[in-house]
Amino acid sequence: MASLINRNGMYYAQVSTGGKTRRQSLRTREYQIAKEKLRQIESRLAQGDDNPLPTRTPIPEVLATYVRHIRGRKTAKSAQTDIAYLRQVFGACCPELDNSARRVGADAAEAQAKRRGRKRDVPPVHAECFERISTAQLADFIGELVRRRGLAPKTANRYREILTRLFNWAIAEGRVRMPSEINPAARIQRYRERAAEIRYLTLPQIDEQLAALRFKPRLHAMVATLIYAGLRREELLWLQVDDLSRPTPQSPNGMLRIRAKTIDGERWQPKTGRNRAVPVSSSLREILGQYVVPASDHGWLFPSPRGTRWDPDNFSADLRAANRAAGLQWGSLDYRHTFGSQLAQRGVSLFQISTLMGNSPEICRRHYAALVPEAMGAIVEFGEKCSAALSDPIELRKF
Repeated sequence: MASLINRNGMYYAQVSTGGKTRRQSLRTREYQIAKEKLRQIESRLAQGDDNPLPTRTPIPEVLATYVRHIRGRKTAKSAQTDIAYLRQVFGACCPELDNSARRVGADAAEAQAKRRGRKRDVPPVHAECFERISTAQLADFIGELVRRRGLAPKTANRYREILTRLFNWAIAEGRVRMPSEINPAARIQRYRERAAEIRYLTLPQIDEQLAALRFKPRLHAMVATLIYAGLRREELLWLQVDDLSRPTPQSPNGMLRIRAKTIDGERWQPKTGRNRAVPVSSSLREILGQYVVPASDHGWLFPSPRGTRWDPDNFSADLRAANRAAGLQWGSLDYRHTFGSQLAQRGVSLFQISTLMGNSPEICRRHYAALVPEAMGAIVEFGEKCSAALSDPIELRKF
């Protein structure tokens, strides 16, 4: 059974189960609020819950368990990204969040001093226990990041999403009972994001980019693959010779297969966790036909100069240096957007573009929908004008 007790104006819930009596503050002086909280406790008792009161779990304990959870469920890179966000919010409150764990002695002390000395550092979130973390605390922390660091709305919403997942997991699987079972992060108001600014190469700029790399055969073939197949940077660097299929009657130029693989015990998979195949265009087939694959340890299609899988940051640095020498500033993301943008301008459906690029249709709609109408002039006509426009698209220009 459960009952309310008032001590000095503060309400407490007293619960008797299994011959034991527990009392816990409901953290309110309002009778109606206390009565509603007691009703929730009684409901949990009626459902057979022997421990209906909110728990009091140390924050480091929850975070340590959650980090182990996401490391087992996500790719190493994705898990590390989430951990970096959590470290910003809660600080290095447990070894699992401490990125200086590999440092020793003076190096660790120096790294810690640098972190403390950052002028724009925002104090981490603190509370008596995990269950006492409030929506106001989390919202204030993200708001302070926005003010001090000029955080973009998209990044601010990313903090909110990662914290929401943390609390959802804690409530569902982490044996944490939040007051009223409410996720405090989910109640943070989302920041309004600006429309995405997509940068892509025009057809003349594609020719200029490829011409600038003509004396660097490997970079030339890699950039051509990024442009004409719309791959992500890591997808390109994980390609092996076997992932490029030979021409067939169904695919006259062959296919590039983006698929999960395990090499030397290291597992990799596409960002969305789904394998896909991208048809090779005639322009890309011509370039790849002239490309001589260097020897490498695991048959990489584009190995590093040392014959190993190219590190993503090292590849970007080499590409940046080559483009800087030619007076160009394009990068891997620009090449990927070029693929989607050029297809959208040709009237290819956003669903087909999303399938080829391994994105959701919604992401493609945000990125490329503004480019589609130029190629869709005829489909907005009705009746007789529809037939005329479809037979002679130039007719539309006379209006």
